[in-house]
Amino acid sequence: MKRLLSLLPILLAAGGALYFAQHRDARDAVSSNAVVDVAADLQRDVTRVPMRVTRLSDADEVRIGDELAQRYGLSTAPQTPEMSSAQGYINRVGARVAAHARRKLVFHFYLDPNPDLINAFALPGGLVVVGLGLINQMNSEDEFAFVLAHEIEHIDHYHAVERVQIEAQLHKISLDAFAALAQIPLSLWQAGYSKDEEFEADREGLLLAASAGYSPRGAIDLLTRLVQLDREYVIRADTPTGELSQLAIEGLMGYFRSHPLASERLARVKALIIEEHLSPNQPITPLQTGRQIYPKYQP
Repeated sequence: MKRLLSLLPILLAAGGALYFAQHRDARDAVSSNAVVDVAADLQRDVTRVPMRVTRLSDADEVRIGDELAQRYGLSTAPQTPEMSSAQGYINRVGARVAAHARRKLVFHFYLDPNPDLINAFALPGGLVVVGLGLINQMNSEDEFAFVLAHEIEHIDHYHAVERVQIEAQLHKISLDAFAALAQIPLSLWQAGYSKDEEFEADREGLLLAASAGYSPRGAIDLLTRLVQLDREYVIRADTPTGELSQLAIEGLMGYFRSHPLASERLARVKALIIEEHLSPNQPITPLQTGRQIYPKYQP
């Protein structure tokens, strides 16, 4: 009887997913990829049900996050004057945005000083890592605030800690064995989340940044630029003369490879701005650090 009760949430989730799949607007192209995507989404939804039921306490999540940060050496970045200035800037913008987060965790922001790392990612327990290369690609503080808010929402909505729980289940690791959990590779966090979770982080991240006083224009500008890069990447990838430009675009696309299509993200963000009556004409805040001002990182 107990086993049957424990399976009930999973069966309900599976049934709901099947109902949604059968009644959704079926405009997707028919292909094997579509079948794989549906199966993957269903598996993810079913897997997340027991994660929600057996959710870790905030204290345990913070301890796991601290173990991972120590394992990855996030607190040992070289602190030149330039890097200290960049770290301080990340802390200021991050604290302003995180003050409006739903979960009252103590958020920490780490700078990876590699200017070739155009990426940002979240770890359990309130930890956000930002590559120096990503800061160098921002055109305004509002764009940067949207990126940080997006990562904060991966924590705020338990995406990060659920990934730990899933990894623990897959590898049969006890959640009390923090040292074993710390063996989770850094690349797992850089790989992004499911499509639904990325859309959720976009939606809630936009609202979070707006709550902190940032203009929705930051998200629009960033995603619009990404759409243009997507198109330029496709065009140049088919032309031998565009090889050098293609390499540059690939570098700029680093942060976004694991996310859904930029055009779809942009459409959803624009719809949300209208739905929530946000003002895209709110003044933009200049990026306080400037761009491309940091020296080449020497590891």
